[in-house]
Amino acid sequence: MHALKPIRRSAPPAVTPLSRGVIGRTVVALAAFMAVTLFALPLMAAGNPLRLRGDVTARGDTLSLGDLVEGVPAELAARPLFRAPALGAIGTIQARRIIESVAALGLTGIETGGRVQVTVQRAARRVGPPEIEAALKRALETGYGLDAKALSVRLDGDAPVLLAPLDLDGQAAAVDVTYDPRSRRVAGLIVLGERQASLRVAGVAVETREVAVLTRSLHRGEAIASADLSLERRPRDAVPADVQGAPSLVAGQVAQRPLSAGAVLRSGDVAPPDLVSRGESVAIVFETPGVSLSMRGVANESGRLGASVSVTNGASKKVLQAVVIGPGRVSVGPVPQPQPVLQASAAP
Repeated sequence: MHALKPIRRSAPPAVTPLSRGVIGRTVVALAAFMAVTLFALPLMAAGNPLRLRGDVTARGDTLSLGDLVEGVPAELAARPLFRAPALGAIGTIQARRIIESVAALGLTGIETGGRVQVTVQRAARRVGPPEIEAALKRALETGYGLDAKALSVRLDGDAPVLLAPLDLDGQAAAVDVTYDPRSRRVAGLIVLGERQASLRVAGVAVETREVAVLTRSLHRGEAIASADLSLERRPRDAVPADVQGAPSLVAGQVAQRPLSAGAVLRSGDVAPPDLVSRGESVAIVFETPGVSLSMRGVANESGRLGASVSVTNGASKKVLQAVVIGPGRVSVGPVPQPQPVLQASAAP
């Protein structure tokens, strides 16, 4: 059934004869109008055509007309058309559905560029394991008095990720945190903003310590340089008790056996270098209060500082037992007290 239109009665128009001037002006006006219609309007339409966009990134909950179609009027660009996918998800919209929705707004002639569908990805902020672990460590430090620098949190599951809107750009925080000192189990809620985005996580808090790790392989007897070492944090329960922790104390020492790259250095792996080498000419020193003698000899074996080595007196050819007191120097008398060397862990 069609809607009936009201009937309008109009009075018969008065007939007035037209002059030649009126007819001429009317013809000129019609010619100008036709010129605008045939030339100006197609050029204006060609300068701002409607085109379907390609892959789209949604930054909110909805997709507007301007998000999907280029060249739309400004007053219609913000008109919502479709709901966006979930945070971090990817969806598709058929091109014909977009064209139908746009046609309902009175816009036609959209160029699709051969696209059958449009892919839409929902933008999201991703809070990954590093930020989650940092938030839990801050909570354990403030709530339970643990040293955050000496902790590592092993999260349950496969790398949990908190997805949040892009406008939530603050620091992630851990709330409602619980910790069991015996099992070292920790659990909490990772939140952004006023709990506008949240994710419950759990894991194990592991105590760590700094250890010296080799960055390259070394042969036996090869000296260790500072560039050969890096400082890493490893679980305390997984490293030996005699592990080396200060690269500054290890640098300059000599490998006592072949060492591979990535190895954690232990106290028996390195030793101070030899100050006297076998077959080397050395100064044999005899010192007592008031008496100081020195003679030349040859070392029969190598030794580091404080080691006992045998030397041959160059003049008498006698073999003597001496103590290494410095580079190329041995003593056959009372050994002078060496200057103490403080270790990093020693008290002053």
